[in-house]
Amino acid sequence: RIRPSTVAAFVMSSELKIETAEHDDYFPTQNQTKHCWVRYCQFHRCANKIGAEAPPCEVFRKAYKSLCPEMWTTKWDEQRENGTFPGPV
Repeated sequence: RIRPSTVAAFVMSSELKIETAEHDDYFPTQNQTKHCWVRYCQFHRCANKIGAEAPPCEVFRKAYKSLCPEMWTTKWDEQRENGTFPGPV
């Protein structure tokens, strides 16, 4: 168990910048599952076309990294490698 004072000391002692995906009117509800899926697919389509390090692709990467549980993206990465990913990438 982490003590709250330890967390507070860590946050105060380091330059921690927490970001999340920007608001998107296309995804107005609290359930962000579809938003996660769309941004993951958009990132990989962008990365395939112009490269993962391109600034436009970074926007999609930040969004999916902050919205999607790592367990999902790990599974999707494996599916892409195996050629079984159901999404448009």
